[in-house]
Amino acid sequence: MVAEPENKATFYQYRLLKKKVIARSVIYSYLCLPIIMLFFNLLAFSWMGLLSFVLAGPITIWIHYVISRTILLLVRSSYTKRWRWSLRMPWLGYIPDQHFSYRMFVRVHLNICWIGLCIITVCLIWSPLSFTFALIFWHIWLLVPRLYVILFLSRERKDGLIKLTNQDVSYYLQ
Repeated sequence: MVAEPENKATFYQYRLLKKKVIARSVIYSYLCLPIIMLFFNLLAFSWMGLLSFVLAGPITIWIHYVISRTILLLVRSSYTKRWRWSLRMPWLGYIPDQHFSYRMFVRVHLNICWIGLCIITVCLIWSPLSFTFALIFWHIWLLVPRLYVILFLSRERKDGLIKLTNQDVSYYLQ
């Protein structure tokens, strides 16, 4: 008779194919960009630029959340359990917190990119110019690290898994 273990755990075997370490200097440079843009908004649009810049950040994060959550729910509801809110740099916003399908990561973020730009274009009609510039800046600023991951892994197999940490981006095969 074979004894069964007390805890029936599942073990996954992942093989690391590629790893990209994110340098602290890159993160600090990346964090300086909103400060530079804030000064530009103050010079170009005075106090209205400051208000627009402060409001556009959370609105852009919310737009990204709604788009990504909708795509994840439409594809498979089990994917939403693997995504969490993150305040760590450079992964600010709603991102996968476990090993996650690279193909799905690309699908979600390319849709965020294009649908977000369409929403900002529609807002261009009704909102002030300073607010539109701030929306465009936050949209691009939030997507740059994710699009960098997509570009960095573009030559790899599409059936792999990615893992994002604040120090690196890892690409695995199962």
